[in-house]
Amino acid sequence: MRADKAEAHASAASAGEGGRNLPGSGAGAETRLAAVGETKPEALRMMEAAVERSNLLCAYQRVVKNQGAPGVDGLTVAEFKPWLQAHWPKVRQALLAGEYLPAAVRKVEIPKPQGGVRTLGIPTVLDRLIQQALHQVLQPLFEPEFSESSYGFRPGRNAHQAVKAARSYVAEGRRWVVDLDLERFFDRANHDVLMARVARKVKDKRVLKLI
Repeated sequence: MRADKAEAHASAASAGEGGRNLPGSGAGAETRLAAVGETKPEALRMMEAAVERSNLLCAYQRVVKNQGAPGVDGLTVAEFKPWLQAHWPKVRQALLAGEYLPAAVRKVEIPKPQGGVRTLGIPTVLDRLIQQALHQVLQPLFEPEFSESSYGFRPGRNAHQAVKAARSYVAEGRRWVVDLDLERFFDRANHDVLMARVARKVKDKRVLKLI
């Protein structure tokens, strides 16, 4: 799952806890996650936290804000709200039961400036919603352990800060720059090793299975 840099969208549908509609507004994901941090993370039921009303609303707002192309089902972001209002109860039930199966990913090839193509996978809008909801509960567990020298796709960090850090290195007298590109990294990363790392912090087997 990837971090979504988009900020929360200004408008979204409200809903009942039973799931007939999109979950209604609440304290907000940031406030809820702060409360989560006050408990023992290993004791939490993470899937319940992911589908909690305010967390799901925040995820929905970010998916709508980010827009994006439809997945294999052809469902667009504009069509997502009424679809979600009709189908969310069954989706929520499947998630909590550990039975939800993501849809196939639509393959898209994007030309690279240097030649060749970059292959992208576009999930359905529903799967993007679920990914974002999970990301919001996973991020507080993993973010504190990331490198202080990492600036990409992280909350509160940006390219301007990376440039500022680089300038400080130059001011210190450093003169060498190393540019690395790990070819087809995501195609070759060992997923068993990655999942073993995730499982050190995530104890909810439903979440591990879904990832």
